[in-house]
Amino acid sequence: MGFALKLLSTAFTIVLLLVAGCDNSGPVVDSNEVVSYGALSAKVRGLDPGDIGDTTSSAVASQIFECLYQYNYLKRPYKLITQLAQDMPQVSDDGLTYTIRIKKGVYFADDHCFEGGNGRELKADDFIFAWKRIANIKYLSKNWWIFDGRIVGLDEFREYTKTCKSRAEVDYSRPVEGLTARDDHTLVIKLKKPWSQITYLLAHLPTAPIAKEAVDYYGKDIINHPVGTGPFKLKLWHRGSYIELVRNPDFRGEVYPCEGAAGDLENGYLADAGRRIPMIDRVVLVLVQEDPPRWFLFLQGKIETSGIPKDNFNEAIDQKGVLTADMRKRNIHLRIFRDPSTYWLGFNMEDDVLGRNKPLREAISCAVDREKYIELFTNNRGEVAYGFIPPLMKAYDPQIKQMTKGTYNPEKARQLVKQAEAVYGGKLPRLTLSMAGTDVVARQAGQFYRRCFKNAGLDIQIDYMDWPTFQNKIKTKSAQFFSLGWIADYPDAENFLQLFYSKNASPGPNNFNYSNPEFDKIYEQIAVMPDSPERTELYRKAERIVVEDCPAVFLLHGVAYVLHHDWVHNYKPHAFGYGLTKYRRIDTAKRAAYKELLRASR
Repeated sequence: MGFALKLLSTAFTIVLLLVAGCDNSGPVVDSNEVVSYGALSAKVRGLDPGDIGDTTSSAVASQIFECLYQYNYLKRPYKLITQLAQDMPQVSDDGLTYTIRIKKGVYFADDHCFEGGNGRELKADDFIFAWKRIANIKYLSKNWWIFDGRIVGLDEFREYTKTCKSRAEVDYSRPVEGLTARDDHTLVIKLKKPWSQITYLLAHLPTAPIAKEAVDYYGKDIINHPVGTGPFKLKLWHRGSYIELVRNPDFRGEVYPCEGAAGDLENGYLADAGRRIPMIDRVVLVLVQEDPPRWFLFLQGKIETSGIPKDNFNEAIDQKGVLTADMRKRNIHLRIFRDPSTYWLGFNMEDDVLGRNKPLREAISCAVDREKYIELFTNNRGEVAYGFIPPLMKAYDPQIKQMTKGTYNPEKARQLVKQAEAVYGGKLPRLTLSMAGTDVVARQAGQFYRRCFKNAGLDIQIDYMDWPTFQNKIKTKSAQFFSLGWIADYPDAENFLQLFYSKNASPGPNNFNYSNPEFDKIYEQIAVMPDSPERTELYRKAERIVVEDCPAVFLLHGVAYVLHHDWVHNYKPHAFGYGLTKYRRIDTAKRAAYKELLRASR
């Protein structure tokens, strides 16, 4: 305990020095610049969008890279609008050909990779290169699932890359029938079969365009040298300390939305309508993996937004479920919204012990007290998950609870353990649960799980590790079972179903390495269907198949409680909220007033 406290104190001191700028290794900020300060709760794995699949890396890279489409920041329900595309796609009558015009006058940020260091204009070929790169099997992108079986000729291109000895040997000029540039600003996509979700994926970070010059110049180090078209660009990245982004001076003249949802005008969300964005000059994101120092930094006004750590919940929220008097005195605002998320303990179905022993998986599922977990670790900011489709989705099945294997029942768990031993042929070996995080809360959660499992007669050890190490362990199928979750990339339940499609096995998003031919058949049927009641019913049928097979212990669906200081304007909760810093405005006078308030209260 003393060692853990010492580490916490050291991390806390380093973060304060970095944010205050009183250490030579920290970011140097011009007093005339408008700066946004935030915190990252986990290490960034990399800033190469083609291989990004985690929320932390996405939160940073989405400020730098852009896609063809984006979500309207203010309107609800969520609506796609153009970003790098000039307009929405022109679709052929058979639904197989998408013609997309690319905006002119969009430039990659200046970088050494370009001739003379000057960023060049974006072209349709930059999308084609980016997507071929994801198809390159030597690249080992976890995002191949997006294009697998979708685009004419792209699967064949992937097969060709298998014959190459290295990434460098891959010829990206090799034609793919389904990906062509009619001219520099017209992209034509030909599909093998209808794909109604394609525009959602064209708003998803991994489909962002990449300049071939950047990949050629930086090679494998491209993960540390992002070159995008977005409102910000990377200035400094001190791994383990902080990331500093600065305004991209060549960013085109995008403006803040002029229309919003009901109530947005009254709530001040349209005060900046028509104003050029971004309205921030610099973004400093410090790495703070422990909850206590991150919470302290928020209260000190050193960072602008924060979730509420479980041990500080009563400090922020009173018994009526509203902000406490102290929070109101500080002019702190609370935003509550349902997350399109599901969290679980996932099983590696290729593991010799767990994958072949359904009673063992069911025993583990029955052993976990979900309601107690939600109470202890989220302060009841969550809903028990009985399947994987969250309540925010239209396809959510309110009847899924009736057929779930996930009801907490320690007595049933002990009976299932006996059945599992019969299947295994003797006493079960010790199992290993992999968890991302080495902080106090992660270890408390690990101890909670161990108590649940011990009560059911199971011997399970916990392997704690940092986020990048955890990601690599999952990607290489090295974890026996693991604590993870998924936050939807787009508002369609198909985004959750693809997590269980057999062809998406690791390093793809199917971290369970789950395979069921009946599920796959339904998934492939759904993939070519437009939105309809029939498709919704198929979503629910597929979910029931997964629940019956038990490749995971479904734990909870998240409910987000987010705090922000009143000097942060235009902070509207967004379920698909990446790349939104460009909409924020910082009131420096209010920030200064908060510092005076703190001084006066001492």
